[in-house]
Amino acid sequence: MRYVMYYLITINIIAWITYGLDKWKAKTGKWRIPERTLLFLALIGGSAGALAGMFLFHHKTKKPKFYVGVPVMLILHCLLILWAVGRIL
Repeated sequence: MRYVMYYLITINIIAWITYGLDKWKAKTGKWRIPERTLLFLALIGGSAGALAGMFLFHHKTKKPKFYVGVPVMLILHCLLILWAVGRIL
């Protein structure tokens, strides 16, 4: 379980940084990170970091696949964690 926790912390930090980096690139007119990459980071466990990045950096907050999809992924991830912890205890 400890490794899962380390993974989730790491992927959420990566997601948060990636959302911030993409926002910076958007403001400076540089090459952008594909939306599918941003959504993939949220899907593989980085939904909390992605949501934090969306709100902190005001990034992708007007696109439904982000403002609906990322919170739904976070809810599903939380339910999955609760289910897994219940099975372990």
